[in-house]
This record gives sequence, structure tokens and C-alpha cells, in this order.
Amino acid sequence: MKALKYLAAYITPALVVFSIWSANLYSYSALLILFVFFPILELFLKSNASNMDRIEEEMVLKDKTYDIILWMLVPMQYFILVYFLFQMKEEMSTSVRAGMIISMGIACGVIGINAAHELGHRNTKFEQTLSKMLLLTSLYMHFFIEHNRGHHKNVSTDEDPASSKYGESLYTFWFRSIIHSYISAWILEKEKLEMQKKSFWSLSNEMLVFQGIQFIFLALIYLVFGFKILIYFVVAAAIGIILLETVNYIEHYGLRRKMKDGRYERTMPIHSWNSNHPLGRLVLLELSRHSDHHYIASRKYQILRHHEASPQMPTGYPGMMLLSLVPPLWFGLMHKKIKKYIDTIEGSDLD
Repeated sequence: MKALKYLAAYITPALVVFSIWSANLYSYSALLILFVFFPILELFLKSNASNMDRIEEEMVLKDKTYDIILWMLVPMQYFILVYFLFQMKEEMSTSVRAGMIISMGIACGVIGINAAHELGHRNTKFEQTLSKMLLLTSLYMHFFIEHNRGHHKNVSTDEDPASSKYGESLYTFWFRSIIHSYISAWILEKEKLEMQKKSFWSLSNEMLVFQGIQFIFLALIYLVFGFKILIYFVVAAAIGIILLETVNYIEHYGLRRKMKDGRYERTMPIHSWNSNHPLGRLVLLELSRHSDHHYIASRKYQILRHHEASPQMPTGYPGMMLLSLVPPLWFGLMHKKIKKYIDTIEGSDLD
């Protein structure tokens, strides 16, 4: 029964399907509920910092219900995508079409990348394939390489394009993270192939394979649905990417690991912003317990823990994402909070 609370992760696909189905301004339902109603609601909901004990964790890890809830998001995302493509063929006003594209973009970010993120950290070929399938729907397959082998290694350092810097605006960060993360994925794959003594121009190069798969995917959409609908999908995927990068921005803003003896200190819970607000936790499959995720990346979403030393966000992810859109408000709030963690940012021994 404990696992069933994570069916809340299906709120997003349900809202997106409703928004795409609506032939009127209800096409903005997903946007308004997830990014207006939820942030307001989370201002009044008490955060939950409780953790499971070891026995509870062992029991939860044996329960496949948590995995099934995650796995089933893959066919759900593909259903949403196909439904969206067919709906885009219908006659409708520009405002309604825009609402549907935004809703599809939310699905690309919340399901196509967030669920893929969780699956990408699993160690089975099956789940890693599911991760790549989801990332394909957002045209962001290189995330599988760069996130796991780049971001987790370099997080909260200037070497990581996905870790926002103190005083850096969200809009500057978008360009820096998107461009340099893509370049980083190519470099990481090249280095891996050199170590394995394999050719860059081969099927062993996952970046080449990913580009080919994405090209074929786009070509199929073009051949079946036409150029206009292809553009609508690309715009939706871009919205999903922007959502991901906004999440990246808020997760590590202004936090830096200290260099010790020529190497960065180990990633600790103090190097990621954490949020225990209940709606964001459930809808995003515990992504907001990000401090523990970076501390022990192999931990499954259902057993991620709260750490007292972690810097805490004042509200949940949806509200923080909205706040980041207004740099003066973001800086005014977050710089005050960062000052409370100066000791940890400078390399405190807290863990």
C-alpha cells in the first residue's frame, strides 16, 4: 500500500492527456495546475523530513510495485506522444494549439526526462533501455551519457555545465548547460572509446547511435504527420529540455565542492539543495530529495533520505522553478539562504 502513493506520478500524464484532448482553453490545464495551483498549495503543506529505518528500506526494495509504477510511465509517454501527434492534425485556434504543445512539453520534461533519469541510474539493461526510450521522446538522449558519467562526477564544481553558479541567471544557465552538456557527452564517449581501443566511427559510439536514432525518429514523424506537426513536436521537446535545465539550475545553485590536495572533496549532502515538500516529492518520484541522490546515486527513488546537513529549499520544485524565472527575486531569497551555509560551501566536515 505504501507504494501506491507514487501513483501520484500519474497526475502529470493524466493532466497532459486531458489538456491535449480539450478543444478549448482547458488545453492549459496541465500548466496551470502543476505550475500555479501546486506551488500555491505547497506553501500551506507541511514538509516531511522523516526517513525509513533499515528494515523498512529492505522491505520496500523487495516490493516490485515501485518498479512497475516507474516502468509503466514509458508506454504512457509513448501513448501521450502519439495522441498529441494525431491531435495536432485537427483544426484549432492558435491559443489552443499552444496550450497542447506546452502540455506535451511538460510530459517531455516530467516523464520523458525525469522518469528517464531514475531509470538511467538502474544497473539492468532493461531499465537502461527504458531510460533511453524515454529520452528519445524529448530528443535528449545524450543526457544518459553526460548525466551519469559527467554530472555526477563533476557536480557542484565549475567543471560541470549542469551546476549553476552563484549570481548566474537562469537564462544564461540555459544556454551554458544545454550547449556544454552536449559537448561534454561527445568528449566522455570519445574518452571511453579510446580506453576501450575502439573506433570513434563505429556502433560502439553511443553518441553516434543516439544521433542516428533521433534522426530516424524525426524522419518518421515527418513522413507520417508532415512538416508542421514535426515542428510542433520539436517545440514541445524543447520545452521539456528547458524544464529539465530549470530543475538543474535550482538543484545546485551557488553550492561548490572544495578542492583538496588537487582533487575535489567527495560529493556530500551539503552540495545539493533538498526539498521535502510532499507534492513535488510524489509527482516527481522523489527527485526533490536530491541531496541523498547525489550522495549515493544508486539509491532507488523510494528509499531516498533526508539529511539534516542539506540546505533546504523554502518550497517545492514547482514553486522554486517559478521563482527562478525572476532573477532579482531568486537572488534575493537564495543568496540569504546560501549565507547560512557558508561553512558547508567552503568545505565543512558536515555529512
